[in-house]
Amino acid sequence: MATIRLTKEFSFEAAHALEGYDGPCREIHGHSYRLFVTVKGRPSDAADDPKKGMVVDFGVLKRIVNEEIVARFDHALVLEDSPQGALLRQTLSERFGNVIAVPYRPTCENMLPDFAARIRARLPEGVELHSLRLHETATSFAEWFAEDNR
Repeated sequence: MATIRLTKEFSFEAAHALEGYDGPCREIHGHSYRLFVTVKGRPSDAADDPKKGMVVDFGVLKRIVNEEIVARFDHALVLEDSPQGALLRQTLSERFGNVIAVPYRPTCENMLPDFAARIRARLPEGVELHSLRLHETATSFAEWFAEDNR
């Protein structure tokens, strides 16, 4: 049976600030993110498998990405977990419910390996994460490919 790639698109709204950056993105601002998740595998050919003919049920992929990424990041303020920003993060967290501290500057480029690790850990046996594409704007995106990160 052939190896097939499946892609599902997700969206979420989030704000971030790039602490220490030398341009306007150092200020708190938001994006309408679009995340494309591509997995690959061989469709099941087992006669008794209710998922016969599928690499993975799109509903399973949707649940994984929603739980690991969308539910966590949607309507969140994402900030780098730096010593300089600790007081600001504490103050914001006391006032707002979804302030996320990450161990990296929250750029598309840095979010992708984090997302990849979270998704990979939850995929069913025989299903591999092939690639991620994260759009920060309609015309700007970053991509992560498993083959580049082995």
